[in-house]
Amino acid sequence: MVTEEGIVQQISATKALILINRSSACAGCHSRSACMPSENKEMTVEAINDINAQVGDRVQVSVPTSSLLKATFLVYFVPVLALITGAITGNNIAPSLQIDPTLASMLCGFFAMGAVFGAVKWFDRGANSKTKYWPRVTRILPPLELLSCDNK
Repeated sequence: MVTEEGIVQQISATKALILINRSSACAGCHSRSACMPSENKEMTVEAINDINAQVGDRVQVSVPTSSLLKATFLVYFVPVLALITGAITGNNIAPSLQIDPTLASMLCGFFAMGAVFGAVKWFDRGANSKTKYWPRVTRILPPLELLSCDNK
């Protein structure tokens, strides 16, 4: 599981808005600009609140690794595969259509990639209703003040 720590900002019946400071794991990620377009180190995440965390609680938020890998595969790999497959298909059908193979490759590749992006968007709408893809509040952590050791 991928886990992060944050502070509950707002709660509703079954969900919580969590303010998370991006961890050092984000620094090594090549796709961090997609999540953090600015240098702001904080992000807000909506998570399922099964453990009834309250506003101000320091919590651990987890996302199942399988869900994260599936989403990464759908968003990054499948569209590139569609682009390549469409380009090869366009190149192969160009002679029968009597058009330039380069033009056919570009058109078919971009069409296939666009179709896959549409399918991914459709999948995203369906996945939003399935709680297995949502982050979850998994633990209420002790406040940071209790962790510091002041021996006065």
